[in-house]
Amino acid sequence: MTALFSDIIFGPVHSRRLGLSLGVNLLPTESKLCSFDCIYCECGWNAEHPGVRRFNRREEVRRLLAETLRRMVAEGTPPDVVTFAGNGEPTLHPEFGAVIDDVIALRDELCPEARVSVLSNATQLHREEVRAALLRVDNPILKLDSAFDATVRRMNTPQNPAYTVRGIVEQMKRFDGRMILQTMFLRGECDGEKIDNTTEEEVAAWLRLVDEIRPRQVMVYSIDRDTPCRTLEKVSREELQRIAARVEALGIDCSVA
Repeated sequence: MTALFSDIIFGPVHSRRLGLSLGVNLLPTESKLCSFDCIYCECGWNAEHPGVRRFNRREEVRRLLAETLRRMVAEGTPPDVVTFAGNGEPTLHPEFGAVIDDVIALRDELCPEARVSVLSNATQLHREEVRAALLRVDNPILKLDSAFDATVRRMNTPQNPAYTVRGIVEQMKRFDGRMILQTMFLRGECDGEKIDNTTEEEVAAWLRLVDEIRPRQVMVYSIDRDTPCRTLEKVSREELQRIAARVEALGIDCSVA
């Protein structure tokens, strides 16, 4: 059963990729707001959650995060990471850069060992303020699920018809390696269309883009929660490890979650 995050600050949860993670949701708590409509999104389809599309206020995010961090520190359980995730794409928030600055300041004051991470689908990298803000966090984790536009359209359903993989790759290259690339591998079908980004053609083309982008790290993973499209298949850890070994052969660190 897919579900929305009902709070602005949620968790902490033990993340497969990040450790003890305290979540920050900049998106509406009662609806989803995203520039993708991924067939594997744990929040469900965009159309399932058409409610009030109102971003959470910067001041409210700062207040609630400060309260939560102070409580966690007082209890002796500070988070390993503060992670921007939630009900859609966090970089859509009109004050994203200012919110990032608030969170970094709170982290520095209250739990300086914690890292700040952003899970992003990379669709807003063309906005200079977004790119600059992502460069200020410890872990800008940017999505690229395939080297082929057709596969991205089947897996991610970009809401902007002008989306191209090449355009995103060019934006990622501007990070000069100061980013983490994240890729979901899966197979199956959705709406009668076969989907598989684990074929040799897919993986080889994706590896060429990884080598071009040269991120500091790559994260590969597969389905771990309910998905809105119920006919998708999880890729085995062994298969993900084989893909990761090919990334490592390029001289780039790769983790499997």
